[in-house]
Formats: sequence, structure tokens, C-alpha cells
Amino acid sequence: MDKIILKQMQFYGYHGLLPEENTLGQRFNVDATLYLPLEKAGKSDAMEDSIHYGEAYEKIKHIVENRRFHLIEAVAETIAEELFASFGSLEACSVLVTKPDPPIPGHYDSVSVEIYRERTV
Repeated sequence: MDKIILKQMQFYGYHGLLPEENTLGQRFNVDATLYLPLEKAGKSDAMEDSIHYGEAYEKIKHIVENRRFHLIEAVAETIAEELFASFGSLEACSVLVTKPDPPIPGHYDSVSVEIYRERTV
């Protein structure tokens, strides 16, 4: 299936269970893959036959930077719901939310949650 990929979008938000996460905030990276037929857009060269990825970016940014969640699972789910509500041609999406610096002890690169959702009728 055809797809539009928004990769390594970087935001600053206030999501987490710990009090310092809600007051100090932290960085979040988001990848979103939007699945939809793109052949018509490729032939017409018309934006109305695709999804404007600038608009998708702004919707994702608003959720990450202006909402507050305890779990990054909820961040990802809310992003997917907003994408489906905003773009009727979207058939499925994958959303990866990464905390590069979660306040937990140990040595690791990051902590992430990835979801895949399909449009339901």
C-alpha cells in the first residue's frame, strides 16, 4: 500500500506518570506513517488527491505539545484518532512515539510505543 511518512518529528511535551515529567517536560519524537492510495495524486499532481503532510504535522504537534497524558500509549492513540478524523482518505496509520530521555534508571537508547490502526466503518 502507498504511504506518506513523517519521520522523527521532534516536540517538547509534558507526558508521564512522574511529577517531574508533568512539570519539567521532556523531548518526544514521533513518526507517523499514513496509508492511502496515492496513484491519483501522482497522476493529477493535485493536493486534494493526497494528504497535506504539513497539516498532519501541525495536528500531531498540537497533541504532543498542548495535551497532557500519563502514557505515551495515549499520545499515540490520540494522534491516530485525530488523523482519521481529519483525513477521510486515510485508510490506516502507524504512529511511533519515542521518549529519548525517560526518567528511569539504566542504560538504553530510548523508550517507544508503536501502534497500527485501520479505519473502521
